[in-house]
Amino acid sequence: MNEKIYQSLKSTETEDWLDFHVVRPFSYYWARFFNYFNIHPNTVTILSMFFGAGSCVFFAHGSFYYEHGTGLLYNILAIILLCIADILDCTDGQLARMTGKKSQMGRILDGMAGFIWFIPIYVSIVYRFFIHHDLEFQWLGIDNTNENTITATIIVIIIALISGVAGMAGQQRLADYYIQVHLFFLKGEKGSELDNSAKQRQLFEHLSWKDNFIEKLFLKTYVGYTLKQEAVTPQFQRMMAVLQKKYGSMDNIPSSIRERIHANSLSLMKWNGLLTFNFRSAWFFLFCLLDIPVMNFIFEILAMGLLYKYVNHRHESFCKEIADSISNA
Repeated sequence: MNEKIYQSLKSTETEDWLDFHVVRPFSYYWARFFNYFNIHPNTVTILSMFFGAGSCVFFAHGSFYYEHGTGLLYNILAIILLCIADILDCTDGQLARMTGKKSQMGRILDGMAGFIWFIPIYVSIVYRFFIHHDLEFQWLGIDNTNENTITATIIVIIIALISGVAGMAGQQRLADYYIQVHLFFLKGEKGSELDNSAKQRQLFEHLSWKDNFIEKLFLKTYVGYTLKQEAVTPQFQRMMAVLQKKYGSMDNIPSSIRERIHANSLSLMKWNGLLTFNFRSAWFFLFCLLDIPVMNFIFEILAMGLLYKYVNHRHESFCKEIADSISNA
């Protein structure tokens, strides 16, 4: 990887193997392409949303078991579209760093992109189960009647909601937060996009609905996004409050404490990375190709849920330990 690609990354420490060696170099050249035509990073983000959400059309009919070669082709097309969406989602950030075209709206859009992809995709998977469920009914010994189909589909909708809202959304939200926390103690405030709800609320209240309707609407959503990040990280919030009280400005934090926080955070980055797109999508693609896409909902609730708890617990534990040591010093 050449120096220019390095400079377009947030940090090598927050990239997993696939992103670092494949996605990011590929995205860098796309960023150069978009920069040549003076295309704004936010436009690239919106484009990624169209590709990601558009994949739902093919995921809904991607069954090899029921639709044979056509179904397999649809699955492959859906996977390609979602991978393109991910590449574009990486491209927008690299483009913003290359050109200096960073903005609050860009940060909000980037955070929302993945959710906008997966809402229609999850709906398409529920629809796919509704029309193609013979395999599942055979395994469970359920008669394939209209009544049983409707009942089973309602159950799948509930599982999908739990998977999407309590699972994927919360997991990716936490992973994004821990990446920004890591960058904050690695590069400082200017090298991170670590936001807090109080600051975002002030920005929201400062804008008028009349003159800034779209921005204010997105910012309202982002206030809720940051509040949820803070709600699941009470010990980190306490550690930050202790550091603020003892040292005033975050610039005054001794290097020994920064290095201690950074070392603990770095040891979690490989696990935190599993909560992001590449790992979860690999499993999703596998379940779709095996014609059991509903299993992805179960996987996100159980396996990814356990991983989420593990990462959150370890991060909160070292934050509590550091906050206690500073308070008792």
